[in-house]
Amino acid sequence: MRDSYTPNDPTYLSWKRDEPIDAMEVYRPWLDLVRDAVGRGVAVRRARIVSEPVSDYIRFEHSVTPMNLAAGEEVRWLTRRRASNIALPGNDFWILDNELVRFGHFSGEGDVLGEEWTEDPAVVKLCASAFDAVWARAVPHQEYKI
Repeated sequence: MRDSYTPNDPTYLSWKRDEPIDAMEVYRPWLDLVRDAVGRGVAVRRARIVSEPVSDYIRFEHSVTPMNLAAGEEVRWLTRRRASNIALPGNDFWILDNELVRFGHFSGEGDVLGEEWTEDPAVVKLCASAFDAVWARAVPHQEYKI
């Protein structure tokens, strides 16, 4: 839900300098995890809520998303303007098995500050409802043009 993450990430900085990057190698652990999960029948879905015009970081994310798709992850994009009437949690989150939520905490600049996990049913329900609303409104990666 942020427009910038990890501003000092070497892969992102190389991309910004228009240097060749091997994103597949950098993100291999994640891609292997997704492939394994999808191979077991698990749906891995990611929704990105972005401001327009998009930031450089979002351009970077968009450019490397095809590797996520190749691993089996489904990715959709929703502009912030179209998300205004959706009640969203204040932090990025992942929902696992509709029972567990992982929140990611970031500084204002996008540096990782930590994470928080909860099994609180009310929080899981809130996050699942928000994600479902975003997912229904968002467009698949192939249709989101920058």
